[in-house]
Amino acid sequence: MGFTVAIVGRPNVGKSTFFNRLLEERKAIVDDVSGVTRDRQYGITDWNGKTFNVIDTGGFVSDSEDIFEIEIAKQVHTAVEEADAVIFMTDAAAGLTDADEAVANLLRRSAKPVFLAVNKVDNNNRLLEASEFYILGFDNVFFISSISGSGSGELLDAIAALIQPDNEYVDETSELPKIAIIGQPNVGKSSLLNALTGQDRTIVSNIAGTTRDTIHTRYKLFQKDFMLIDTAGIRKKNKEKDDLEFYSVIRAIKAMDEADTCLLVLDAEKGITAQDINIFSLAVRKGKGIVLLVNKWDLVADKSTNTARDYENELKKRIARLSQMYLQFLFQQKKKRAF
Repeated sequence: MGFTVAIVGRPNVGKSTFFNRLLEERKAIVDDVSGVTRDRQYGITDWNGKTFNVIDTGGFVSDSEDIFEIEIAKQVHTAVEEADAVIFMTDAAAGLTDADEAVANLLRRSAKPVFLAVNKVDNNNRLLEASEFYILGFDNVFFISSISGSGSGELLDAIAALIQPDNEYVDETSELPKIAIIGQPNVGKSSLLNALTGQDRTIVSNIAGTTRDTIHTRYKLFQKDFMLIDTAGIRKKNKEKDDLEFYSVIRAIKAMDEADTCLLVLDAEKGITAQDINIFSLAVRKGKGIVLLVNKWDLVADKSTNTARDYENELKKRIARLSQMYLQFLFQQKKKRAF
């Protein structure tokens, strides 16, 4: 996997903003609302000729009873275990808080090198106020601004100094097939990813919209090697869609562009709906291979000998016109390659 750095901290201190700056792209959704990031996000960056992995995490909240904060805390623990070094992100504007102390206690129990990054140090007054973070007792303290990049060079110099030539990241995934898991909210896309990989890679709940970012996971089992991309649910357009959902859907559609094949997950109880047809149609227009997966089959109440057969026939009937469009698309592409 190569040298890996995890970015951790309490909610809304600028972890995802810094993550995006390192990757030089807006991979993670950023918003002023607390708790936007939930699942672990992985990326690759380089500095001073050294290439390494970066893990973005959700905001760590200790001893919370909130379902998402409990699951986010598990994701943070996993990220710290996977990492070779940790960037502990704090917020100079808000000052030192009890939540920062909770994160510090977590990291003190780890043997990993910790780099304390005091974020939002945008002027001399903030720099003076930020000195209170020395009380946390970490040796490596850096005053930065995730938005402007101020101070980040010194932090990255210190991290790059730890990376040995034999521990640099080597990209083995760029040529791998990519499979996107798509569908409406709450049909079981993240549960499918976790079942395939055999780990709690993404947070799963009964609440629609749990997954927000696109989550890339390498599958390397049973002599198979490919990338799985979990996506946010794509629901039909409505006037009440907020910015977070808008950006989640945009990333899900971009994941379809990136993928070679799409797994469209359907809810067996609801059957194939108009929105499922819309998502199928979108994948057809993008020229992607499509596999239909009917999830929650165990919840279908009245099953008989021919239930599965009849269900399959109904699916084929509903998508017959789109299947014809897909065949025409493939034929046109074949003609273009011939010329």
